[in-house]
Amino acid sequence: MTTKRKLLLPATMARAGWEVLAARRDIEAIPFEQGIPTAEFHRLLAEADGVGLGLTPFGEAELAAGPQVRVAARHGVGYDSVDVAALTRRGVLLMVTGIANSPSVAEQALYFMLALAKRGAYMDALTRTNRWGERLTGDLPADLFGKTVLVVGFGRIGTRTAKACLALGMSVRVYDPYVEASKIAAAGCTPEHDLDAALPHADFVTVHCPKTLETTGMFDASRLSRMRASAYLVNTARGGIIDEAALHSALTRGVIRAAGLDVFDREPPSPDNPLLKLDSVLTAPHMAGVTKESFDRMAVAVANNLLSVLDGKPNVDTVVNKEVLGHR
Repeated sequence: MTTKRKLLLPATMARAGWEVLAARRDIEAIPFEQGIPTAEFHRLLAEADGVGLGLTPFGEAELAAGPQVRVAARHGVGYDSVDVAALTRRGVLLMVTGIANSPSVAEQALYFMLALAKRGAYMDALTRTNRWGERLTGDLPADLFGKTVLVVGFGRIGTRTAKACLALGMSVRVYDPYVEASKIAAAGCTPEHDLDAALPHADFVTVHCPKTLETTGMFDASRLSRMRASAYLVNTARGGIIDEAALHSALTRGVIRAAGLDVFDREPPSPDNPLLKLDSVLTAPHMAGVTKESFDRMAVAVANNLLSVLDGKPNVDTVVNKEVLGHR
């Protein structure tokens, strides 16, 4: 009788992923709850061959608790809660879900842009509170057509967002120092080599880069001051890329017009976070990549990523620390 290999998975993972694993008689899939006590998580890791991760931190302590773990698969594309260097030192692969949630995040960025420009919340309130006569007073809604958007980060999500903006008749500029200018130009966009120089030309700025030492605090008071007073800032990437105190100051002083935030430096944000009290801020609870469809796609991707490693054929395109592959 073959001993089953054990995989730990977030209990919230969609059924589609569990069904992929259920078809394998050599696999035992074990659920764990988000926020599980560390000691309990470590106990489960003791016999695990692989683990799927939501926002549960994973690093040296977890690797020590799970000496058999060969792969950690993120239920998403961000991995700032994972100690990549520690996994690499131990020869453990870190995998992400690739394009599984890219359409969803790109759509959320576009939603923020449209809702802010069209003054969606304000117009809804006018209708519901019988203030129809005020609709032509104050700031009117704005078009995206003919406007300039600066896409910061031209990966899987940034490229989709840019394509959607082009379809709406927008001029698309892209800042990504790690993507060749020729690739950006071939997509119908204008490459920007200097973020500071590009900001004054943008009506919309949408952030799609990973959170790293380089990008943490990227949008500080100095950067925000370079934006147009009529500009909108959207972040569906990671909290911390935008300095929240600087953003609050910029919004209340009229340095920029409005912001759409799916992510925060602290999650969930404190109820007294001053950004939550501004009518010029539209928010969501880190849900840009979570839709019915993307949740299924991500669950299947996590299951297949884990199985690919256990079967000795890793899905190379979804591996973050590819240097580990050379030692297998």
